[in-house]
Amino acid sequence: MRYLKTLLFLLAPSFLFSQSITTKYEQTHAKETPTYAEAIAWWKMLAEKFPQVKMLAMGTSDAGFPLNLVIVSNDKDFDFASLRKKNKRIILVNNGIHPGEPDGIDASMLLVRDIVTNKKKLPDNVVLAIIPVYNIGGCLNRSADYRVDQNGPDEFGFRGNSQNLDLNRDFIKCDSKEARSFDEIFHLCDPDVFLDNHVSNGADYQHIMTLLTSQYSKLGGIMGEYLNKQFEPALYTLMKQKGYDLVPYVDFAGNVPEAGMRAYFDGPRYSSGYATLWHTFAFVSETHMLKSYDLRVQSTYALMESFIDFTSKNSETIKKLRNQTKQSVLQQTDFPVSWELDKNRSVDIIFKGFESGRKPSEVSGLPRLYYDRSKPFTKQIKYFNYFNTKLSIQKPDAYIIPQGWWKVIELLKLNKVQMRALSRDTTITVQVYRIEDYKASPRPYEMHHMNSDVKVSTSAKTIKFRKGDIYIPMNQVANRFLMEVLEPQADDSYFAWNFFDGILGQKEGFSSYHFEDVAAQYLKEHPEVKTRLEERRASDTAFAKSAQAQLDFVYKNSPWYEPAHLTYPVYRVVSK
Repeated sequence: MRYLKTLLFLLAPSFLFSQSITTKYEQTHAKETPTYAEAIAWWKMLAEKFPQVKMLAMGTSDAGFPLNLVIVSNDKDFDFASLRKKNKRIILVNNGIHPGEPDGIDASMLLVRDIVTNKKKLPDNVVLAIIPVYNIGGCLNRSADYRVDQNGPDEFGFRGNSQNLDLNRDFIKCDSKEARSFDEIFHLCDPDVFLDNHVSNGADYQHIMTLLTSQYSKLGGIMGEYLNKQFEPALYTLMKQKGYDLVPYVDFAGNVPEAGMRAYFDGPRYSSGYATLWHTFAFVSETHMLKSYDLRVQSTYALMESFIDFTSKNSETIKKLRNQTKQSVLQQTDFPVSWELDKNRSVDIIFKGFESGRKPSEVSGLPRLYYDRSKPFTKQIKYFNYFNTKLSIQKPDAYIIPQGWWKVIELLKLNKVQMRALSRDTTITVQVYRIEDYKASPRPYEMHHMNSDVKVSTSAKTIKFRKGDIYIPMNQVANRFLMEVLEPQADDSYFAWNFFDGILGQKEGFSSYHFEDVAAQYLKEHPEVKTRLEERRASDTAFAKSAQAQLDFVYKNSPWYEPAHLTYPVYRVVSK
């Protein structure tokens, strides 16, 4: 009896300790996900108990709470500069960008707990960096009623953050404090591999996990080739070994699988597209909304295991490819800034779905889509996963941004762009863009009215820049990022996101009754303008019938017209 009591006494602390690091997901038998406070308290507890885990407060969020970063390092080294010198590969995992999709929140807790308790092995050449909850405001806004189509957990957070922003559209424009803090985290980590954990909406099918891989043709070069031929196929094999039939993120080219699936275009507004600009292998996991919560969390766990396994075994190749790409981008002369899907280029994939059909709606009486789970199928379908370059632009030697455009300069600084302020007033001959045409979205999108289909003309001008204006040399690792944010025709440029809309509005004008006489005299003194006016009248009937339009023509071809109107205020320095 005494021996039994002694044994129980010795085992009790171990038993209690084991119980203390179970998660809410486990305690509720996969019915619940932790609140924000519960999740952070759990991670703090884990970091206190295990020296190979450290949690850092990184920047702030719109919710007023700090954005946290958990680092898991076998040798208890949490300094990223030191870790890179030790030849560690860094995997950055982002969770809860949409807190109604909490699979990654729980799967990350389970994975790290299993690592520190030796149930799972973290290879010595891999370090995990995990954002436990990215959208804190959305996580605090908790309800059982969000995401009506999703099968569990019982309660979860909201998609929008504290500004009601979708944070997975904010990585370029950085309207949220979260995105600004993420920039700090991302550049601190300089991750080799990035994973953003999500849950999908959309069609019904058999697959539990789908994977959005950053566009290999957009990533380009040796990294794009490796992503397409080696990295992604290996993940499919590893997941198959774990019992999961992985399939690309489901986005049908038509309304039915027979039309094929198309790859999702992850521009740099999205997390994976942003990571691509910095030469990181980037992915978005998408579990299926209608699968039970335990199955979704387990598949997310398995996927993260697969990433760790592949990254560890291919550590040197990943390092070599990233280093070569970072060096080649310094010398690269032309950069693609806009893409379009190639509808004639596809590969075959195996898709496991359910038969679908149409039947009368009990709500409207009209035909509605339905899936019949009693009729599963396995089909070979086409997958359109190649994007052609729509527009490529030659890199300048440098950009110059007048200091008045400080909002843009701030964003460049957040992204560790190398730049310097001019030390004195300086006259420089530069290439200047004029915005000739663009389309502005009629409705707001994430607090902006997007500008698209931008047309520009280019001219050479000699401009006197002021002391303090910003000079940005194009001989840095940030070259690709700079081209895609500063070239106005790029898909997700700062011009597209309205940072330069001030130039689109004319600030000066004229009073017609007075300018009539001024314009008449100007035409007498400048016959070349009069000739162009007459040519325009002859070719444009509506113009010929509008006195105001003709006055405006003269005004815009005179020295009184303001040079700032439609002049893009990011200047290109190009050697002759």
